[in-house]
Amino acid sequence: MRVLDRNRTDDSNDAVPGGQDLAPDDGTEAARRRRRAQFLRELHEAKELRNRVQPRRARAERMRQAMRMRTFRW
Repeated sequence: MRVLDRNRTDDSNDAVPGGQDLAPDDGTEAARRRRRAQFLRELHEAKELRNRVQPRRARAERMRQAMRMRTFRW
C-alpha cells in the first residue's frame, strides 16, 4: 500500500515552459487526466482502508447512503 504525499513536487507535467498561460492541448489534458485518475485511485484506496479499520462507522455510512437513496426524488 502506498502512502499519500500531498507535498509531492516531482510532477513535471504541471510546469509550462516559459511560464505562459497556454490553451489546454492534448498533452496537458492527458496529463491532467492521468493526475485525476491517480487521485481517484488513491481516494478509493483510502476509503477502502477506512472501511476496513472502522467497520462500525462504515456500516453507519452505508445506512445513511441507503436512506439518502430511498428518499431521493427523481
